[in-house]
Amino acid sequence: MNPVMPEALAPQINTHFNGKFEVELKYRLLDRHAFFAALQMRNPEIMLEDNLEHDCYFDLPSQSLKGEHKSLCIREMQPSGIMLWIVKGPEKDRCEAVNITEATKAKSMLHTLGYKCVLEIKKRRSIYFLGEFHLTIDHLEGLGDFAELAIMTNDETLLPKYEAQLQQLAADLGLSETQRELLSYRQLQQALNEQ
Repeated sequence: MNPVMPEALAPQINTHFNGKFEVELKYRLLDRHAFFAALQMRNPEIMLEDNLEHDCYFDLPSQSLKGEHKSLCIREMQPSGIMLWIVKGPEKDRCEAVNITEATKAKSMLHTLGYKCVLEIKKRRSIYFLGEFHLTIDHLEGLGDFAELAIMTNDETLLPKYEAQLQQLAADLGLSETQRELLSYRQLQQALNEQ
């Protein structure tokens, strides 16, 4: 892990973000402060707070990745210094990420292979751990505030169980199904850009 990260959290970070499947529930926050207060009552462990994330989504000019319901993203986080290569899809719950040390070089390699950055998303993100789950609180310019509740696993058979547990956790934190956001940040940003 990046030396900026607290060493005591390194094992938990590796556990929380290990797996090729991710159950993730996203909710629009009507009151960011009320949600944060409800989360604080549960004494979450802090991974990072108020990091700025810059995501660059890549695809070929033919948009073949989009057509196959896949995404390829290079993420840079500051001030933590974390850099990730993230691939999602084609299944809804399929997600893999790996730490990289040179985002600029990774982007250059993708350009050499013919990929272009087709969408950029910037957000302010805080990440917390509650037991085996991780929660993010995000702010995206023009889109608003969101909470994501998630867990990663290599065991595909656990996905329905984890989804039910995350739905219960969301309810316990005061989130309702009417706040549920089914679109990805990428889809939301693309829709905003097309307006």
